[in-house]
Amino acid sequence: MTKINIALGFSLIICALLLINSQYQARRLFFELEREQGLSKQYETEWTQLRLDQSIYGKTSRIESVARNELNMVPVTPERTQFLKAAEVK
Repeated sequence: MTKINIALGFSLIICALLLINSQYQARRLFFELEREQGLSKQYETEWTQLRLDQSIYGKTSRIESVARNELNMVPVTPERTQFLKAAEVK
C-alpha cells in the first residue's frame, strides 16, 4: 500500500509541476499576444498616416505649387517648345 501512495504522490507532484508550467506558458503567450496586437495597432496607424500623406502630396495642385514656388518652374508654352527631328539612319 505504501508503494501505491508513493506512486500517487509522485504523480501528484508531476501533475502540479506540469500545471504550473502550462500556466506560465499561457501567461507568457498572452503577454506576447498583447505586445503583437499593440504593434499591429501602431503599424495600422502609421499606414493610415502614410496613405493620408500620399493623398495630400500627390494632389496635382500641390505638385504644381511646389514646382512653381520652390523649384521656380514655369509651364511649357508653344514658343519655348523645341522639336527634334530624328536623324535618318542609312
